[in-house]
Amino acid sequence: MLYELRIYQVVPGRMQAILDRFRDDMIRIFAKHDMRVTNFWVDADESKDRLYYVLEHPDAASRERNFQAFMEDLEWLEVKGRTEQNGPLHEKIDIVYMKKAPFFQIE
Repeated sequence: MLYELRIYQVVPGRMQAILDRFRDDMIRIFAKHDMRVTNFWVDADESKDRLYYVLEHPDAASRERNFQAFMEDLEWLEVKGRTEQNGPLHEKIDIVYMKKAPFFQIE
């Protein structure tokens, strides 16, 4: 399993808008493309304007194939256009790819 940590630097004042977009549309659209979200987090220091989430992928090839399909999805393009009418919701996205450490198992 490949885990993709995505860290969004949200435009100041736009946190609720990006949270709404994920809640209302993105989780469902991701699922259409076999991309599973494990959880979402916001920075404990709200002044940081950061959103974190992890996507699960079977492997790197699946990630690339599914993400490409997502980026071309007409529903995603409509949601992006609608939710960014007043400008972008994030300034940048940092991505970290991770695998589970072999010694740690949660029962």
